[in-house]
Amino acid sequence: MAITLTSVIIDAADIEAEGTFWHHLLGGSVHRTPTHRFIQAPGLPVVVVQSAPGHVAPSWPDGISQQLHLDFGVDDLASADRTATEAGAIRLRPAGAASDHTGSRVYASPAGHPFCLRAA
Repeated sequence: MAITLTSVIIDAADIEAEGTFWHHLLGGSVHRTPTHRFIQAPGLPVVVVQSAPGHVAPSWPDGISQQLHLDFGVDDLASADRTATEAGAIRLRPAGAASDHTGSRVYASPAGHPFCLRAA
């Protein structure tokens, strides 16, 4: 049996802000419906932002579970960091943290979903 990951679904109360963030970070194209944003970026499964009016962001790393997070391999960590923060990412660990020295930086999207950028 073969299994293929076809999409990653991300809940958000504000799908326009969350969809715009992921589109800016990942590139590609975006298709909008009243309740979803479908981001198709080269080499990735479809990233779908779906409307979740009652969504509450996880308070990880200092609170409730992160629930799920995404790791992205990048060839230029400094450039990817600028792209992420310009798109609206929030760094969850300060610059110069131990994770920076291991080639990994930890962020949250505007809706609070954690993700990492890692040197490939």
